[in-house]
Amino acid sequence: MALFELVWRVLHTVLCLHRTLSAWLRNGMWAWKRWNPASLAFGFQNAKNKGQSRRARWRSHGRSLKKLPLHLGLVVTEEESSYTDIANLVVWCMAVGISYVSVYDNQGIFKRNNSRLMEEILKQQQELLGLDCSKYSEFLNSHQKVEQVLSCPTTVKVLSPDDGKADIVKAAQKYCQLVAQQQRRSTDLNVNIMDSLLRESAFGLPDPDLVLKFGPVESTLGFLPWHIRLTEIISLPSHINLSYERFISALRQFAACEQRMGK
Repeated sequence: MALFELVWRVLHTVLCLHRTLSAWLRNGMWAWKRWNPASLAFGFQNAKNKGQSRRARWRSHGRSLKKLPLHLGLVVTEEESSYTDIANLVVWCMAVGISYVSVYDNQGIFKRNNSRLMEEILKQQQELLGLDCSKYSEFLNSHQKVEQVLSCPTTVKVLSPDDGKADIVKAAQKYCQLVAQQQRRSTDLNVNIMDSLLRESAFGLPDPDLVLKFGPVESTLGFLPWHIRLTEIISLPSHINLSYERFISALRQFAACEQRMGK
């Protein structure tokens, strides 16, 4: 009898523990399910609000400048390339209101890995500006325009040493054809005619107003050789870990300079 009573008590205790544990798990799971979506929604909304605030602040910085470059070139002359830092620069350009951005390195690394740079730019758009990159068009490779959810559309092109030089060759070939057809004389060639021929090429960007050159090399290493005759060039030590403050400082430096258009 004593053994039977002991077994009964043990079974009763186990059953009570099982019921208590089951109830605790049910309540805990319900509370977690109830809390978790709200927590995620709060985190998403918080990030979205930060992005909106950042967009408004950066856009006000762009509007406060006396002038903005219509086309800004990012020229990397360093051996090491950072996709994240270049993506940050592109997104900053979009945010302040720059219409055209070109990315260049003399080894053609960014152009060969254009899809990787695309992904990084869309990622940084989402992280920095709170924009849902899934809603946007595909980042262009060479001849497409991307509408961003900003107050101005931004065109981004990734260039290599082949770009620009090929346009000059095409323009020269076109002029030779005109001479052969007796529509021009060989002695007629001048800067204005060359400019006109280059405008007819498929390159599709206005000449850069400003180039930010990164690295110790005192050269743009073949970046659009004809198109930067009147371009303001600002040299910075590196694009890696470049801050937004340094970027906007370079734009202020450009806004304060007087461009004499070759005079």
